[in-house]
Amino acid sequence: MIYAPRAIRHFSLAAAEARAQRTERAVQRLVQQKTALAPAQAPAPRQAQGRFVLRLWLPLTPIFLLLAPFALLLAPCLYFAPPAYRHRPFATVFGVGAALLSLGGALVEVDTPEALVRIRIF
Repeated sequence: MIYAPRAIRHFSLAAAEARAQRTERAVQRLVQQKTALAPAQAPAPRQAQGRFVLRLWLPLTPIFLLLAPFALLLAPCLYFAPPAYRHRPFATVFGVGAALLSLGGALVEVDTPEALVRIRIF
């Protein structure tokens, strides 16, 4: 296996598709340079650039941990909430915090013909 950084190995299909499209465009440019266009001919319209690839890495776990003290400080404000939301404010804060921290390691992937979007939540 050829060495590649982990991010490229992980998204090898998207990288291979992008490389194939770049190669195809380079070959088309070479063919156009070798064939002389008549002055009356207009150049062919440009084709779509291809598939858009977006990879994001979001470090949300450290952000949640940094903001956790503020949630604990604001927990007593839940006593002023309507009665339906009033039970055990500190348990509510810890429950929401546990749910947010459990998102660590999640991978969100959106694959369409126009774009490939991958978001890794750390």
